[in-house]
Amino acid sequence: MEHNDYIFKIKLLEKDIRILQKKLDRSEADRKQLENASDLRESMFKSVIRELEDSQIALKKRGDELETALANLQNLQIKLVESEKMSALGVLIAGIAHEINNPVSFIYGNLTYANNYFQDLLRLIELYQKYYPNPVDTIKQEIEIMELEFVKQDSVKLFKSMNIGAERIIEIVKSLRTFSHLDEAEFKAVNLHEGIDSTLIILNQRIKASPTNKEGIQIIKNYSKLPLIECCPGQINQVFMNILVNAIDALEESLINNDLSIVRGQTNDNEALTNKNPQIRICTNIINNQWVEIRFIDNASGMNEEVKGKLFDPFFTTKDVGKGTGLGLSISYRIITELHHGKFKCYSAPGCGSEFVIQIPLQQKPDTRKNPVILNESTEVESGN
Repeated sequence: MEHNDYIFKIKLLEKDIRILQKKLDRSEADRKQLENASDLRESMFKSVIRELEDSQIALKKRGDELETALANLQNLQIKLVESEKMSALGVLIAGIAHEINNPVSFIYGNLTYANNYFQDLLRLIELYQKYYPNPVDTIKQEIEIMELEFVKQDSVKLFKSMNIGAERIIEIVKSLRTFSHLDEAEFKAVNLHEGIDSTLIILNQRIKASPTNKEGIQIIKNYSKLPLIECCPGQINQVFMNILVNAIDALEESLINNDLSIVRGQTNDNEALTNKNPQIRICTNIINNQWVEIRFIDNASGMNEEVKGKLFDPFFTTKDVGKGTGLGLSISYRIITELHHGKFKCYSAPGCGSEFVIQIPLQQKPDTRKNPVILNESTEVESGN
């Protein structure tokens, strides 16, 4: 009996073992299935990651392309604005110079004859006075009314001042012609001092004394002996114009701020004295027999690092709306660095004024002469205190 019970228990145990084995087999199958599913999910996850990485790379590439396209568009816009501005200004100045030159030439050319005729009439009157010393009362009264003696003395001054005025207008017309080389895109050997002087003559109205600046702006020239410099004269004159206009604007703003500070009692006598004597120094020099350097130095209020860092950015301006486009110095920078393969530097600090330094080669390379709009990407602006 015990033997049968033992056999029965063994059979039950074997049955349990088979059941457990089947469960184990099913668990193993489920495990393998889960492993396969996990591998599949991991593979799919890796595939998604690769796709995301590829998409990120494509997006970055597209972003770089868009940034490049935007930069090219901004450069093209600047060039179009510059070209249109140059063309319009050149046509305007050439037209004004031509229209002024004709009547002025007529006036200036006839002043000598008018003076000679007037002096002949005066001599004729003197002869009458000599040979007819006692004219009738009516003539005596007319002589007293017209103050004949004063007319004789003042006529010399009168014609002299008229000649000086006509010569001044001719000088202005000549300066306009010098400045209006704006339509010349070719390189030629020019006298840079004449370009600077012609620009100063054009800006004379803003430099001379005014109600806001009773002393005017003092222009100090420290010119070295320069040879003829190979450049695009109209473009260089435009750079001179932009720098000088900005310097004049800065000096006028400093004077206004200085007057407000004095009224409010926020400045001392030394500061007031410095700002009340605005000046622009212009210095030229030859460096290493290879470069010509032109420096424009003003004693305005200067710029901080933030403003100086954006100074040559397109459309950046510190002026009020409607008073500046933010393109003057940006265009000037491109003219110097790209067109003339030179350097354009700015040194400034608050309370210390500003200094703009231009350096261009004495002679351009042959390939530059043939294609003056070749870009030089390696040229960078340098700024300092």
